[in-house]
Amino acid sequence: MTILSAQNLVLPAASLGPENPLAPLRTHREIHQVENLAELPPELRENIEYGRLHSPLPCLDQDGYDRTLVETSFPALVLENDHLRATVLPSLGGRLYSLVHKATGQELLYRNPVFQPANLALRNAWFAGGVEWNVGSTGHWTGTCAPMHAARVEGPDGTPILRLWELERTRNLVTQLDFWLPADSEFLYVGVRLQNPSDVEVPAYWWSNIAVAQSPETRVLVPADQAWRYGYGSRLDLIDVDADLTYPMRHPRAVDYFFEPLPEEHSWIASVDDTGTGLVQASTERLQGRKLFVWGQGEGGRRWQDWLAPGLNGDGYAEIQAGLARTQMEHLKLPAETDWHWLEAYGRVSVDPASAHADDWKTARRAGANALSPLLDGLPAQEKAWLEVVDSAPVELLAVGSGWGALELARTSWTVSDGTPFTADTMTSREQAWLPLLDGRLPAVDDVPDGTLVAWSALLEAAEGNWLVWYHRGVARHYYGDVDGAVEAWRQSGDNAWALRNLGLVTGDLSHYERAVELLPDLVPLAVEAVAATLDSDVALAERMLAHAPDDPRIQLLRVRYALETGDPAAAHELLAAGIQLATVREGANPLTDYWLAAEQALGTQRPVPPQYQFGMGEI
Repeated sequence: MTILSAQNLVLPAASLGPENPLAPLRTHREIHQVENLAELPPELRENIEYGRLHSPLPCLDQDGYDRTLVETSFPALVLENDHLRATVLPSLGGRLYSLVHKATGQELLYRNPVFQPANLALRNAWFAGGVEWNVGSTGHWTGTCAPMHAARVEGPDGTPILRLWELERTRNLVTQLDFWLPADSEFLYVGVRLQNPSDVEVPAYWWSNIAVAQSPETRVLVPADQAWRYGYGSRLDLIDVDADLTYPMRHPRAVDYFFEPLPEEHSWIASVDDTGTGLVQASTERLQGRKLFVWGQGEGGRRWQDWLAPGLNGDGYAEIQAGLARTQMEHLKLPAETDWHWLEAYGRVSVDPASAHADDWKTARRAGANALSPLLDGLPAQEKAWLEVVDSAPVELLAVGSGWGALELARTSWTVSDGTPFTADTMTSREQAWLPLLDGRLPAVDDVPDGTLVAWSALLEAAEGNWLVWYHRGVARHYYGDVDGAVEAWRQSGDNAWALRNLGLVTGDLSHYERAVELLPDLVPLAVEAVAATLDSDVALAERMLAHAPDDPRIQLLRVRYALETGDPAAAHELLAAGIQLATVREGANPLTDYWLAAEQALGTQRPVPPQYQFGMGEI
């Protein structure tokens, strides 16, 4: 029989910390930038140019985490039968944290021994391991470190289905995940549905990111003979698949391979060890994209893996992924009042090892397809059975997500499936604070402003004016490209740190930053941003700000930069040599190495970069 239970998962964990209250007027630097668009096929080029987010609003950044690990209990929902045990974390984006093959005790995924956020997602915080569900836009999704609603649903075969759902706020897409493990099944099925309840077309994006343990013998099998290579430079190039490409540990640097699907083949990807056994992910046809990502075997790649999983197990991990489009640079057009759905399968695969590791690539991939043929041939029927209950109402609530979905329904009266209810009682004081705006007012409270509901811009424009309304009007205007209107709104908002910070960021007038810091001297993200801005053009002002800045590794890094820019490389080197643990170092950025090398060059010395500062990813 299949059992669904609620348990607690205890892990060494860093605190996620508070959200950053500063409006994210721009996205973090996106490392997937393609500059050879003119060389690409028209459809691929069009999809890359369409739909990219320029801000994660209405979400705020999550950058308040640290690197102090403390034993912490996380709510976990466990679905198991005689063959598999699946552990899902509803408070962390519905992450499939673990999938164990019970007969052998084999963990089929890479299971991170800790919870350690790092700066890789659209909102900054992201953690490695398991299967992450990415919806919204290029980059790890805004809900990856946020809770989802969860409930038990009666499956078509009488076994329980674990359903998770939430509103993806940047696109207003209802995201539904149904974990289904039939009683005698050797595969976990995950039904996915994206609902666009609005009356406008929405850019759609989905990738299931699957972390798998790697060793020198690990090989990835996939039905493709070509792949689009992205080496973290600026090019996307179509190349042939060869043996070396499919062994994750044969790559010296971080690289993405987006496999070109063969039209006559089912959609699947597998990672197998020297015995030909490992994990397979397969799906029905809507989810056609497949990808291999490796960190690479250079110092930077190993450093990143140890950074994401302190006490790294074995040889680390690679990621095999599955998406709606061919590459992660693309978005597709999801029509108004339309939903897309597909069924994924996860489980153990066993392929004849000689065939799985054949030098001839086609022999290897065909062996994988042959071993999987019963699963692949049966997926359409399984999807049809799942669709019989896709709209079934939950029978037992297991976890509560956010109230943002309920708030949006209060504004729009959209029609949403009974299977993914957003009830008014899920709204906390945070969401309830916006309800008066539906009646034309937003009370001015002496408090930190929340992330601006940019989709409510018309209501903000029509509301009675006060400092908070003018602040949010400015953010919404900026989001929709009216920079002059945003500046005017923030000036109307008056002498408050939030509007002044936005004025400093957008106009470049450092006096606004100076006043904002006077009003909020202990807000670390504000101090970091203000000092960085002043270092660009007014070093004397930066010095005054640094003298009173709060203690934080990000401030220490700015002290290094200040020392370099004021001609004191010895002080810069001293600070770096003492050790700076920058919890929020960004994927694709490497300031610790850059500053170390700059100090060495200025001093005329050649001391090697410390290993803990090497986060380079390759061609960047």
